Amino acid sequence: MSTGGSEPRPSRNERREAAREKARALREEQKKKERRNRLLIQGGVVVAVIAVAALIGGLIFNSIRPAGPGPLNMASDGILLVAGETEGIDAVQTPAIPADGEPTPTVPDESGTVANIVVFVDYLCPFCGLFEQTNGETMRTMVEQGAATLEVHPIAILTNKSAGTQYSLRAANAAACVAEKSPEAFFDFNALMFENQPEELSAGLTDDEIFAIASEAGAAASVENCIEDVRFKDWVQDATERALTQPIPNSDLPSITGTPTVLVNGKQYVGSLEDPAEFQAFVLQATGESYSESEATPTPTPTPEAG
Repeated sequence: MSTGGSEPRPSRNERREAAREKARALREEQKKKERRNRLLIQGGVVVAVIAVAALIGGLIFNSIRPAGPGPLNMASDGILLVAGETEGIDAVQTPAIPADGEPTPTVPDESGTVANIVVFVDYLCPFCGLFEQTNGETMRTMVEQGAATLEVHPIAILTNKSAGTQYSLRAANAAACVAEKSPEAFFDFNALMFENQPEELSAGLTDDEIFAIASEAGAAASVENCIEDVRFKDWVQDATERALTQPIPNSDLPSITGTPTVLVNGKQYVGSLEDPAEFQAFVLQATGESYSESEATPTPTPTPEAG
């Protein structure tokens, strides 16, 4: 029969080899820990560098970003176009509406000899296109000759009428981009946008097509990024809301109710959109009334007699 016994005691060499193996295992584990720590430290440094770079980038961006949510040269929510000093049409330069600021109404020419024409337009609105087609060149001539000023307010009330592309908003944003980057090209840009106007409920023009129109009007290349970024989206929405809910400066209108809304010296034009003669007659009448008002002199107040 077999006899049970304990395991033989390891020899000195075996014990020495086991100790060496354990030491190697400990060293390997320590090396792994050190590598993990190095990776964590390096990762922390990278994150810190990225955070610092982001902070610096943010500071640089904030230093070159637009002065406010609105574009330059549209302090009134519209751009004012006047006769050029030598020829053509110039834009009156104004600061941007500051963040959380309100528009500054344009001070109209009250001489009574100039027609102050103000139009609120949506670039998808077919009636706006009809008004521009009928009266665009007439207004160009009047402005170039100094007989009128033209203040254009691009808004977006048909944003949801373009198959999901928000064409009205994008088009109004593009107008703001042109107003800021190339105000001298605004009149032609506005005219070309209506000349190439898409149909309501269509997808509208692409950003590339809008930029091509801006280029044709003479706008700078820097307008492209502004259009693609929809840089003035918030301003377009705010300006649209103001037009629909707040009193219209230099008039008795409590707000606009649709586009086009056309004012001449504060009086709203409600005549035909297809008859240029009717609009011209309205301009003359409104200007004549303003002239009569400016020429009117108050009755002198009697000087009290000494009693």
